[in-house]
Amino acid sequence: MPDDAGEKTEAPTPRRLQEARNKGQIARSADLNSALLLLGGLVGLRLFGPQMIGSLHEMMRRNLSVTEPAAGLTLDVAALVPEIGMIILGAAGPVLLVLIFLAIASNMLQVGFLFTTEPLAPKLDKLNPINGVTRMFSSRTAMQLVMNLVKLGIVTAVATVAVNNRLEDIMNAMALTGWPLLIQITQLLYDIGLQLALALLVIALLDFGWQKWKHMRDLRMTKQEVREEMRSMEGDPRLRQRRRRMQMTQAMQRIQKAVPTADVIVTNPTELAIAIKYNADAMAAPKVVAKGADHLAKKIREIAIMHGIPIIERKPLAQALYKTVEVGQEVPEHFYQAIAEILAYVYRLSGKKLNKRRSKTQAA
Repeated sequence: MPDDAGEKTEAPTPRRLQEARNKGQIARSADLNSALLLLGGLVGLRLFGPQMIGSLHEMMRRNLSVTEPAAGLTLDVAALVPEIGMIILGAAGPVLLVLIFLAIASNMLQVGFLFTTEPLAPKLDKLNPINGVTRMFSSRTAMQLVMNLVKLGIVTAVATVAVNNRLEDIMNAMALTGWPLLIQITQLLYDIGLQLALALLVIALLDFGWQKWKHMRDLRMTKQEVREEMRSMEGDPRLRQRRRRMQMTQAMQRIQKAVPTADVIVTNPTELAIAIKYNADAMAAPKVVAKGADHLAKKIREIAIMHGIPIIERKPLAQALYKTVEVGQEVPEHFYQAIAEILAYVYRLSGKKLNKRRSKTQAA
């Protein structure tokens, strides 16, 4: 066995990838889902936030305003709660729909449609404390820790820059009160949050690319595994070779039986050979009785020479007949003229009379 037989140097085959997918082993970045949801939530609040705040303000003004001191004592809280809930749901509904759409789209783009219960199946090795400790101190866990620290550092740096850029606005907001203060703080939080969301999205895309690369690397196969998979899919090589020999033997037997009955062999001249037979008394049109390429074409020519059958070189005609006409089929009508000319030429060479061979192919 070669020294590299145990090294996983080969890319995973489509079958290996499908088996891993069926087991729930897929390349997926949780950070990408979080980043898209954060970004979508901010954009949704930007688009539908004023309408949501206006609806809530109108609800509070209509239900909580008291014009007379005694009116507050007759407030129907039981009837008010469902109304408040419906108003909040109607106001926040568009934002929730945006988040739901982004959550579904993110998973579909990363994974596609996948339903499997394999990851839910109980596995005893997961309950083994030794395996758990090994996973905790593995190189993969250490790499994941380093990546998380790098992500945290990048997010912290972006947040620091974003806050420093708006530091003057933050100081000015401290002098405001009431509604203007709320508006200013909301705008500042939105701007800083948007920058963080975009930074997280870039990090998540890089993480998804790394997850894809790691997934493909983890599924790499050895040369021996590739050979075994090909053997299982296509059968044992010895059986395939035996089938090919049997098919070749059967093809040779058909050729040896059919070629001596042909009237002419049309060639390419060496790559293809098509044996054509025509009997006006028994056939409606010329028929292909044998055809072959490469080695079979050579054998057809050898048999034809042995039996004195004319060999005519017609490259376009040979290629067209080989591609479109199967053995035992009559030639299509659009080949009649070319076949008639070849047969007429062959009959003249052999001295055969044409009156009994005359047919619609010659009339064409």
